[in-house]
Order: sequence, then structure tokens, then C-alpha cells
Amino acid sequence: MGSLVGLGLGSALAMATTVVMGSALADPLLLRCRLGDGPWQTCTMDIDRPGERWALQVAGRRIEFRHDGSGTVTMQDPASPSPASGGPAGPWVPVATTWIAGPALCWNGVCAQGDIPLD
Repeated sequence: MGSLVGLGLGSALAMATTVVMGSALADPLLLRCRLGDGPWQTCTMDIDRPGERWALQVAGRRIEFRHDGSGTVTMQDPASPSPASGGPAGPWVPVATTWIAGPALCWNGVCAQGDIPLD
């Protein structure tokens, strides 16, 4: 089992979406997450469709991510309600994927850190 530590951004992005298979039988991956400049806290990552859809559960929120296969990742955060829908979930917005010291993988300020298995 590998980890994201030391991988390039492109490899990490492609591999980070294949962390665990989302199913009733699979346990979510336990990580540490940070929202913006907030504190690091325990979180979980669930994979719905490897390489396509995953989610982080952090601070009582489920933040959804999807990857279109061309390198574009979008995020839906319930803390950002959509003005058009007025619903609880925010719009799907494109995100920049970056590495920060720690190391941690971040999507527009939502960061995950830990030994994320790649296979």
C-alpha cells in the first residue's frame, strides 16, 4: 500500500480519487482535515466511484468532489448555499488542487492529510 507523500500533483490527483471503494462494506478512510485556516481535525473520506466521485466528512459537513477525467475537479460544499436553488447544498465549483507542507492535499482550502492508500 502506498501513500500520496512524494507524488507529483498530477499523479496525486489521479490517485487520490481511488483511495477506497465506497460501499456499505467498506470503512471510510480516517484522515485529518482542515477547512481554510482552521484547526486540523479528524475527518473521513468516502469514495463513491473511484477516480470520479469522493467526499470528505469534516466538521459535520459532507463536502463532495468529482473529477471529469480531463483534470478538472469540482467541489460541492453545503456551507456555500446556491443562490439559485436556495437549497442546502452549494453549487458545483471548479477547484485548484495543491500540495501544502505537512504534506496535505488541498482543494480550494479544504485539505486532507494522512496515509492515504493508493491500492
